[in-house]
Amino acid sequence: MNEAAVPTAAMNEAADGQTIAAAFGGGDGTALTYWAELNGNAASAKQRFRDVPFFQEWQRETGVNLTFIQPPANQAKEAINVLLASGELPDMIEYDWSNFPGGPEKAIKDGYILRLNDAIDRYAPNLKAYLDAHPDIDKQIRTADGSYYAFPFVQEDDRLRTYQGPILRKDWLDELGLDVPETIADWHAVLQAFKERKGVEAPLTFLGVPNPLFGIEGGAFIGAYGIKKGFYLENGQVKFGPQEPGYKSFLALLRDWYAEGLIDPNFAAVDSETQDVSMLTGRSGASIWNAGAGIGTWLPLLRQRDPAAELTAAPYPVLHRGERPKFGQKAPSIGSSGGVAIAKTSANVEEAVRLLDYGYGPEGHMLFNFGIEGLSYEMKDGYPKYTDLIMSNPDKLAPSQALAMYTRASYNGPFVQDVRYMEQYYAMPEQKEAIRLWSDTDTDSHMLPATPKTEKESAELSVIMQDASTLVDEMSLKFILGIEPLEGFDAYVGTLKSLGIDRAVAIQQTAFDRFKHPVADE
Repeated sequence: MNEAAVPTAAMNEAADGQTIAAAFGGGDGTALTYWAELNGNAASAKQRFRDVPFFQEWQRETGVNLTFIQPPANQAKEAINVLLASGELPDMIEYDWSNFPGGPEKAIKDGYILRLNDAIDRYAPNLKAYLDAHPDIDKQIRTADGSYYAFPFVQEDDRLRTYQGPILRKDWLDELGLDVPETIADWHAVLQAFKERKGVEAPLTFLGVPNPLFGIEGGAFIGAYGIKKGFYLENGQVKFGPQEPGYKSFLALLRDWYAEGLIDPNFAAVDSETQDVSMLTGRSGASIWNAGAGIGTWLPLLRQRDPAAELTAAPYPVLHRGERPKFGQKAPSIGSSGGVAIAKTSANVEEAVRLLDYGYGPEGHMLFNFGIEGLSYEMKDGYPKYTDLIMSNPDKLAPSQALAMYTRASYNGPFVQDVRYMEQYYAMPEQKEAIRLWSDTDTDSHMLPATPKTEKESAELSVIMQDASTLVDEMSLKFILGIEPLEGFDAYVGTLKSLGIDRAVAIQQTAFDRFKHPVADE
């Protein structure tokens, strides 16, 4: 969908706006094109970029007119391939370039996106100053060859990076005389009670889109078996969870739960909208989701229907009571989504760079995190406080939806996220307790950071993981659904090894070692 944003009258009339426009190179009416997927919380209120107040204000503040090209929801990966094959690229592309076959360095060398080093030096003073002051962030947003390739989404403050975990209907627990579950056995008892005593169709639901078991990738349930569904660290050594013995135990658990009707029978097809509906209608009583988009969205809506409804977070499950969870969700400092590259073919590089650099300056920082002063926030004693437009929206939008209308703070984008957003966004006591519980893990010891790779490493890793990930997803489904006997697990691991998974682990190890012990710049 190709959508041109409508300039406001203020953009043409305000002297300040004209000054800003001139500084950004947009005062001459230059129109730029921008490819991105619209965030789900925003899309639940407005279906098109041009109707979202944040994107209107971003253009007004910078004097740049944007035409948005919007792929269908949850289809960015497929749509980007079509876009690149067309040869007609927009000026800016918001995409996770780590997913590009061969990585971002290959995308640069193939002529799709621009190597930004020179452009940042010349036209991005705000980002340049930030990176100069934060060398730890700087080394994470370059390839192993030293190339900048996108304007990044940065979560510098550690408090911003944990926001997801298990959530349950607390009123149901109380009704059934059950405590908040801690162990896998506790969870089985709770889900069984939801099923048998409440008549719930899908006691536990979690995301199965864009790939099966996506909802557990933060570590829920699988972490109880000492692994993750991806790469992780064990005493400084990289491991790949789906080939470890613990993965068989995890699959056996879900196989049993599926057979008992304790998880969503359509778990592989659950998207965020389906998950919302299941939790809001009582089809499900437990899920794995966010403090904002989960608790913050569901609880107000549930209470509109039933004032006695309650939600509670649960700690990440463990096998034995008293154990500390080994894994939990924690985002890297550099978001995998929200970074914006500039097309190599763009005729408007300076204008695009200045537009994207705006988010790292003082005015842009406030817009991206808090929106429009006097409308979505007010300054009170030097603190940007969200107004009732956000926190008690008159149109009955949940705070997560209202924030996505006026800011990008609650998801991602080309800016540095502000912890003051989170201090207000998680206003409910249930949300504050959720963050406390979900943060109480050993994730930091096992988390593989963003490790820049060379073009050769990225290309080889991409080829291996494309086949390996497909195998993991296909076989995981077959094991859980009972199509494949668990006795076939060893043969499945053998197939993984034949696809080169050990080589993929070695590549990740090399990149991690280089990240931890970088060679000094000459």
